[in-house]
Amino acid sequence: MNKILDSEQYLSPTEFSSAVSAITSAFGDPTRRDIYLHVRTCQEGMTASEISEKFDLHTNVARHHLDKLAAGGYLDVGWSATTGAGRPAKIYSCSESNISIQFPIRHHDVLITLLGKALSLLSEKDAEQLAEEVGIEYGRTMAESLSPEETGYSFRQSLHVIAGALTAHGFSAHAEQFGEDLQIVTEHCPFGDAAVQHPVICAVDRGMVKGMLGSLYGHGTTTLSASLPQGDEVCVTAVDFD
Repeated sequence: MNKILDSEQYLSPTEFSSAVSAITSAFGDPTRRDIYLHVRTCQEGMTASEISEKFDLHTNVARHHLDKLAAGGYLDVGWSATTGAGRPAKIYSCSESNISIQFPIRHHDVLITLLGKALSLLSEKDAEQLAEEVGIEYGRTMAESLSPEETGYSFRQSLHVIAGALTAHGFSAHAEQFGEDLQIVTEHCPFGDAAVQHPVICAVDRGMVKGMLGSLYGHGTTTLSASLPQGDEVCVTAVDFD
């Protein structure tokens, strides 16, 4: 099922929170995300037992992840054919190879281009500071929409929640361990060509991470160590907490 929210549709705070929560619930767990990506590569689909063996999980745990993805509409459920007296097994498969989640921020191309050109009129330092401040404020708003009443996230949990929220905004992000450090890896940039022409825009999503982290866990620092617009395969934001 293709998860698309019309970019022209106005989302109320409640609708936005519900949409982001649904995506985070489905893909916020790194194991569940890996399971989905693996099932997507298997056209014939997979059973819970096969996923259990592949990911070294108890069958019930594997089935829980698969059912969660199916409940969200990300996987289809069928049944295997039986040749004997045994019960048919559930077959989980992905009907479409891509999931597109669109929010207004992703398709205001003219405004994004205008932002890039406006920032180019400032000094590099001032432009980066302004872009990051915009990201921080938006990140705080995102965190409030995600869980306005929840507190007590660990640093690691906060990064997974942040990655899920960024994915809902089109960044296709996940939290990843690198040595003793944790980082946010982003495989898609919703700012498109505007970020290539004006790399300072990258400070916006770095600020979004910082803003969400400050609301969910506490103040931290973010450093962009790799960037899609600058030719790297992914964007990597290293995150340290104060």
